[in-house]
Amino acid sequence: MKSTISFREALNLALVREMETDPSVFVFGLDVPDHKRIFGSTAGLVEKFGSRRCFGTPLSEDAMTGVALGAALCGLRPVHVHIRADFLLLAMNQIGNMLCNLRYMSGGKLRIPLVIRAVIGRGWGQSAQHSKSLHGMFAHFPGLKVVLPTTPQDAYSLLRSSIQDDNPVIFLEHRWLYDIRGDVDEDHATPLGLPVVRQEGDAVTIICTSWMTVEALKAAEVLAKRGVHLEVVDVRTVAPLGTEILIRSVNKTRKCIVADYDWLFCGFSAELAALIGHHCFGNLDLPVERLGFAAVPCPTTRPLETLFYPSAVKIIRLVESMLGIGESSLDGESFYSYEQRFVGPF
Repeated sequence: MKSTISFREALNLALVREMETDPSVFVFGLDVPDHKRIFGSTAGLVEKFGSRRCFGTPLSEDAMTGVALGAALCGLRPVHVHIRADFLLLAMNQIGNMLCNLRYMSGGKLRIPLVIRAVIGRGWGQSAQHSKSLHGMFAHFPGLKVVLPTTPQDAYSLLRSSIQDDNPVIFLEHRWLYDIRGDVDEDHATPLGLPVVRQEGDAVTIICTSWMTVEALKAAEVLAKRGVHLEVVDVRTVAPLGTEILIRSVNKTRKCIVADYDWLFCGFSAELAALIGHHCFGNLDLPVERLGFAAVPCPTTRPLETLFYPSAVKIIRLVESMLGIGESSLDGESFYSYEQRFVGPF
């Protein structure tokens, strides 16, 4: 069955289908059954499946993640919702010492079919404690899988694949993606660990994570008017990381920008730059460039946020510099259109 739905509706549909298919799947976390239903992504679950399979929890991240782990070890498939990725740090003992290790420490006898959903924030007022991504940190731990969907189809397919996986998965959803609409084929399965080329081109490869895919596609749209065609590659799954598509694209264009939705220093972008440098060294015309958060905590006001976050404009200017062409006039172009929908953090 195919339909055109929003990112939030795709997440909801994936949960419904998995809960219908497998009675061991349940959804829980802070505010999961409240009136907002995690930005609408858990709407209708209580009504359809009851409060034993969809329920709220105390504000106790470490303890509730331990409950999720115990449930997974006992044969259930919990989907634990943390709302904001920042506060996963409060559960790092469970995540970094327990979840990622127990299957290995048991010689493969224990399964940990657990999905942790967390929202990446953005929008004025979110500031330093509601804006982190942390995917690079989680990917650092062997045994964890880390997923960042960017389209409704991937929200649906990758969430279903994550729930069906017998290993712990960190599933990170950017807040601004919830309003994006797209076609979703319910029969389409997307395995974890497979990047996708969102747009083909021959000028520069832009390797993206999460929201940066949206920014890169906007940059590609603007630069195409000058005959500059970017190749946009969406990583989708940070761990496991499929490298073949990335390497093939960079060997074709001979130039690469890693546009990561995170800080640059010691981050996932550095890992990708090293990987591309190693595998594509003989074909690169220029060093790999990186774009990411400014090296400061996230500011609160909208003008400072614009400076803090990487954007389509920054991609455009960096591509022009790499190609040695003059700056495009951006008059009449519409940027930050999703930001205009954000009316405040509360």
